[in-house]
Amino acid sequence: MTYSHLDSAMQNRVSWHTGRTVGTKRPLTQKQIRAIRFYLDREKRFRDRAPFDLAIDSKLRGCDLVKLRVGGLVAGSEVRTRAMIIQQMTGRPVQFEITADASASLATWLLRRSNTIDKFVFPSRILLGQPLSTRQYAHLVDEWVTAGGLRREDYGTHSMRRTKTAMIYRMTGNLRAVQILLGHSKIENTVRNLGVVVEDALVLVERVEI
Repeated sequence: MTYSHLDSAMQNRVSWHTGRTVGTKRPLTQKQIRAIRFYLDREKRFRDRAPFDLAIDSKLRGCDLVKLRVGGLVAGSEVRTRAMIIQQMTGRPVQFEITADASASLATWLLRRSNTIDKFVFPSRILLGQPLSTRQYAHLVDEWVTAGGLRREDYGTHSMRRTKTAMIYRMTGNLRAVQILLGHSKIENTVRNLGVVVEDALVLVERVEI
């Protein structure tokens, strides 16, 4: 629904995004990741370190990350090096790696609670038997970026999803690889996720000598 600028009731109306940063959220840099990890370790926030590391490794949307179950990440007593889920939004499968940092923080977190393979890795503290909500996850991300000295208006849950793929793209320029990692059905979605602009394309072209 639109409003006429001639409507007197709309003269002093404030736009919903006034004072807010809208659009694609920024990915984290390696320096910012180290700063946040240092803070979480110093404060002994084991429950936060595990989803932070896994969010970066998995590149999952928040709705998929919070619903991960123990059985999908653990084989016997060991944390898997790779895992796969069916994405809630697209219904498409996507694989992701679990690197040493995420594996160690996950193992530390899981040792501190009783686990069965059907339990959620990150359970809600409010609703018994339910996973952490996406709203609660968003609050955690706000705390992490603020602790890292960043403006939370510039970062969000999608920053976690974009961080590793942005690094991969800058290193390789391989959009197709990033598309597969994110589980996108269309390359246009990958371009939008990365915030690829004309300047990026020109830089890649300039690297090629014929």
